[in-house]
Amino acid sequence: MDLGISGRWALVSGASKGLGFGCADALVAEGVNVIVVARTADAIEAAGERLRSRAAQGAKVIAVAADITTQAGRDAAFSAVGGPGVNLDIVVTNAGGPPTGDFRDWNREAWIKAVDANMLTPIEMIKATVDGMAARGFGRIVNITSSAVKAPIDVLGLSNGARSGLTGFVAGLARSPIAGKGVTINNLLPGKFDTDRLASTLGAAAQKSGKPTDEVRAMQAAQVPVKRFGTPQEFGAICAFLCSTHAAYITGQNVLVDGGLYPGTF
Repeated sequence: MDLGISGRWALVSGASKGLGFGCADALVAEGVNVIVVARTADAIEAAGERLRSRAAQGAKVIAVAADITTQAGRDAAFSAVGGPGVNLDIVVTNAGGPPTGDFRDWNREAWIKAVDANMLTPIEMIKATVDGMAARGFGRIVNITSSAVKAPIDVLGLSNGARSGLTGFVAGLARSPIAGKGVTINNLLPGKFDTDRLASTLGAAAQKSGKPTDEVRAMQAAQVPVKRFGTPQEFGAICAFLCSTHAAYITGQNVLVDGGLYPGTF
């Protein structure tokens, strides 16, 4: 299927590995020019090289080492295409999840840091780009959040709170007048994907239960109806579809991608 987005410009944050890289990889395979951003210069440059080797239809890949949670970092990313969001057609927001733990151990600073990275930063990225998208008549914004928004996990309290705030904000904005100007905003809620973030969560669960990490990993994989963890490539393919011309009638949605783990009907 031709997704109809070849030649478009996209920005993907947190793209040096994991789900962010998976999304960038799927987009460049469709001929989308991609700006990939992450904090560590060596890691994002290496990711950029991998993406260039996979790019189709002459797609360009620009790697930017910056902290997207800061204004300076966002400016650096946006300047790669001529200024704050001027030519961006697609924005995929993604930031590393806050640490796991017990809410009793988190002070105000920990909460502010979580909200800044996982709620306010995506909002700032949307604010910088959405009006330009509307003016050009096409825009796709995909926020990578978490299945914990729908089914909270006790040790992920910081993530539960911050990402739920973003979800509520998007629910209103996606249904505002921008929806009639070709701009869609959706959230992708990953379940258990085989990433460094999952390894951290499994480690926390192992410590809490007193069981070996390998045992916890096997137990959690067995709980997923498809009997395995997801891959970044699978996640990226769904992201690319939401960014496509075929997804123009999908907006304001929380797309749960968890191998069937969530047991509810709605």
